[in-house]
Amino acid sequence: MLDVLQNLTNLQFIDNRIDELKRLRGDLPEDVLDIETEIARLESRIKRSKAEIKDLLVEKSSLELEISEADTLVAKYEEQQLSVRNNREYDALIKEIESQKQIKENAISRLEEIALQSTELEKTIAENEATFEETRKLLDEKKGNLDKLIESTRKDEEELIKKREYATKNLDSRYLRSYERLRKGLNNGMAVVAMEKGSSLGMMLPPQVQVEVRRKNKIIFDENSGRIVVDPSFFETARKELNIS
Repeated sequence: MLDVLQNLTNLQFIDNRIDELKRLRGDLPEDVLDIETEIARLESRIKRSKAEIKDLLVEKSSLELEISEADTLVAKYEEQQLSVRNNREYDALIKEIESQKQIKENAISRLEEIALQSTELEKTIAENEATFEETRKLLDEKKGNLDKLIESTRKDEEELIKKREYATKNLDSRYLRSYERLRKGLNNGMAVVAMEKGSSLGMMLPPQVQVEVRRKNKIIFDENSGRIVVDPSFFETARKELNIS
């Protein structure tokens, strides 16, 4: 059982150091992810606005053609008025002229709306492109800082991962599963803790439990937190054996 307790402690000692290295990175990984997401949103907005402008240009060309055709037809009908033979034909031409003038008026009104929409869209694109450039620069800065931090801790982390792999091989799969399950269920990942002055993480242990921990002959669980409590000598041995600063 001594070996089991020592292996569990070794594993926790290694994981504590790995967790410390991850904490050194702080919120940088999340910041980078958030900024990348924002850049994707900006790219989507810019693309969508440009597509809208393209659609408006197509509509504008169509309306300009309508206006040209309406002018041509009005001129044609006005010329035909000079040679009508009765009031019925004259009235029919008047209706056609009015219809084409209305088409032209509607087209002109829509062209004015398109001009306003295009101006607003171009303004939006300019603002989003400016924000995009600023955000991209921020991303480069954050990624640069993260890459430097990862590089500065890469060697230590790789060494720790190797030691962790070795430690898990020396631990029975039953105990390893229990340890991993405990770590996942705890905010700080500390599944194994040392008993300090009769307490576990500041919580005083019952006298009988303290005695059992010092005997080092079985796994003791803290009834308050569910953590495994070990004699502090196990952590001292881990520090010496693993040579982790």
